[in-house]
Amino acid sequence: MSSKKNQTGAKNPTRKQQAERVRAAQERERRAKEAAEAKARTKKIFTVVVCIILVLALGIPTMALTVLSM
Repeated sequence: MSSKKNQTGAKNPTRKQQAERVRAAQERERRAKEAAEAKARTKKIFTVVVCIILVLALGIPTMALTVLSM
């Protein structure tokens, strides 16, 4: 009988184990959310930098041609 009870006990986690699992799941969720936010922030910064480079790449030669044509 006692061996059967031990097997059942091994399958059912205690309240402490359940609380630890919940905390671990919340921590994983928080880390995933932070990673997604960081990825989105990096993408926005990259987009702004590329736009600035394109504006400079197109604007500087245009201004140079305008000044030289006078």
